Amino acid sequence: MMRNGQRAFWMGVFMAGALGLSGCATTPTLGGASGMTAGGSAAGATSQGEKSPIEHCDAPLGTVAVEEDTGAEWWSYYRRHYPKLGSMIPVLRLIAQQSNCLVVVERGRAMHHMKQERELMASGELRGGSNFSKGQMVAADYTMRPSLQFSKKGTGGIGAAIGGLFGGVIGVAGSKLKSNEAAATLLLIDNRSSVQLAAATGSAKNWDIGGFAGGWFGMFAGIKGYSDTPEGKVIIAALVDAYNNMVKALRNYKAQEVKGGLGKGGRLKVGQ
Repeated sequence: MMRNGQRAFWMGVFMAGALGLSGCATTPTLGGASGMTAGGSAAGATSQGEKSPIEHCDAPLGTVAVEEDTGAEWWSYYRRHYPKLGSMIPVLRLIAQQSNCLVVVERGRAMHHMKQERELMASGELRGGSNFSKGQMVAADYTMRPSLQFSKKGTGGIGAAIGGLFGGVIGVAGSKLKSNEAAATLLLIDNRSSVQLAAATGSAKNWDIGGFAGGWFGMFAGIKGYSDTPEGKVIIAALVDAYNNMVKALRNYKAQEVKGGLGKGGRLKVGQ
């Protein structure tokens, strides 16, 4: 049982911290490790200004296109509950290029403009030497597909623990403590064979005290909602964690073998 003097002391410690952190929040945590999740820029094999432990490769493993399954149930929930956030594709493309583990190829809306330039070249409208012709586009060796899982904000966790410890004494301050959590899954598909090469999960959490301060995640400043909302920052952190886990697994990749060859009947035979 906590005495009145002890209760007053700990209440003062907590309130001082709460006032000092008003309008701020802890940095989202990647898989249990603290630290900023991403920052800097990337161009080709060069990346600089990193603020996070994104896994880095000395040489790329292949080319990749990123796709979201907009028909999935998680996507509907995501768009309905987080309308400020846009597509995760730009986030993953930035993470992948900064890591130098995968070379990103365009398979999104910009494909329309790429085709348009080739049509202009074929019609003779472009200047000589523009060099738009067939056989120049790079194939996507792999497709990376993300999905998200969420937990409700402000349920249980540290807020409930503090409220139980101090009772109604700091109920107002305790009620401002909210947890944002997200879990991400990444799948990597081989486009030639359709075989799933890797699957990885990642998670992140931040403790939000009265709102989330801006100024972090500058790398994603141009991507709608991700650098200026607590949900966006936690999603970035979860994606980075999943991507790191996938890269670690791919470094030790060993092709799965089936006797007789993949897709040629398998070993689980069906009776006559």
